[in-house]
Amino acid sequence: MNAFLSDTRHLLIRHLRTTIRIPIWIAVTIIQPVIWLTLYGQLFRRVVEIPGFGAASYIQFLTPGVVIMTALFGSAWAGMGILEDLTDGVMDRMLATPVSRAALITARVLHASVTVTAQSIIILLFGMALGARIPGGLPGFAAILLMGALLGAGFSALSNGLALVTRREETLIAVINFFGLPLTFMSTAFMAADLMPGWIRRIAGANPVNWAVDASRQAMLGGNWSEVVKTCLMLLGFALVSVWISTQAFRAYRRSS
Repeated sequence: MNAFLSDTRHLLIRHLRTTIRIPIWIAVTIIQPVIWLTLYGQLFRRVVEIPGFGAASYIQFLTPGVVIMTALFGSAWAGMGILEDLTDGVMDRMLATPVSRAALITARVLHASVTVTAQSIIILLFGMALGARIPGGLPGFAAILLMGALLGAGFSALSNGLALVTRREETLIAVINFFGLPLTFMSTAFMAADLMPGWIRRIAGANPVNWAVDASRQAMLGGNWSEVVKTCLMLLGFALVSVWISTQAFRAYRRSS
């Protein structure tokens, strides 16, 4: 256990340093959600006037959705890092050392969660500057960060698993583009559930992105905390299952290499 924790910490630091050394990537991943908040917040601000929308301010409604959307897309690209390590031979060199095999996946999942948390803080603060409010206070703020981190952990694990199975950038990019936007638009990130077609609402009920968006709004408003806790546990389960899938993909890679 001590070796696992130590190796995870060292690998996590390595991944964080790699991220910090690419400032353009950091800038884009922060600026893009800010643009979404600014443009979508203005473009659709009058949709709250539609009967049944159920919100007084669209920026208030949109901010949690953009936080979770950023967590989805930021973590979905996590597999690109492991593909780079596979191409450069870094993974094979790692496997020739006594480093904990579980740490190789865990560190990448934690890196995605840390990155998502940092992005979420900036987006929430910017949303507040545009007029969003968090009546739920610090607990609400923290709960949104937690849900974003758990969602990011789950999708980063799936991304890493897919990268290990396919070992091709083209395939990973195609899958991310195919599922990314549908998962977002089949949630309440941009539109109230009561205004969605029935079939989309049914799909949204099984969509982890929608779980996180709905519960983030509850946390933001300081509403139904039992529902927030329930959703956090569901997202934790999603993350654990995703990590297990990624671990199985890693074992398959080791057997074939």
